Amino acid sequence: MAVNIYDDINKLESTFRSTEEFGKLKQAVEAVTADSDSSQLFKNFRDLQITLQQKQAQGEEITEEEMVSAQETAQAAQADPKILAMLEAEMGLSQIIDEVNRVLIKPVQSLYESM
Repeated sequence: MAVNIYDDINKLESTFRSTEEFGKLKQAVEAVTADSDSSQLFKNFRDLQITLQQKQAQGEEITEEEMVSAQETAQAAQADPKILAMLEAEMGLSQIIDEVNRVLIKPVQSLYESM
C-alpha cells in the first residue's frame, strides 16, 4: 500500500491554520496592515533584512552604514506596538513549527543513532 504523505501534510496545514497561535499572528498582521505608518515601517524593515541577507549570501561585505541603518530600522520597528505584537505572535508560531520539525526528524535521527 502506497503512503501519500501529502494528504497528511495538507491536513496538518489546515490544523495549523486553526491554532490559537496562527490566529494571533493573523490578527497582528491585519493590525499592522491597517495602520499605514506601521505597515510602511515594517516593509522598510523587511526590505532591509532581505537586502542584507542577499548581500551576505553573495559574499558581499555589509558596510558600517548599512549595519547602523539596519539597527535603527529594527529598533524603530520593535518600538512600534503593532509590529512588536506581530513579531511576538510570529515567535509563538515558530515554536509550533520547531516542534513539528523535531517530530518529523525523529525517525531520521533514530536511524543514525542505531549505527
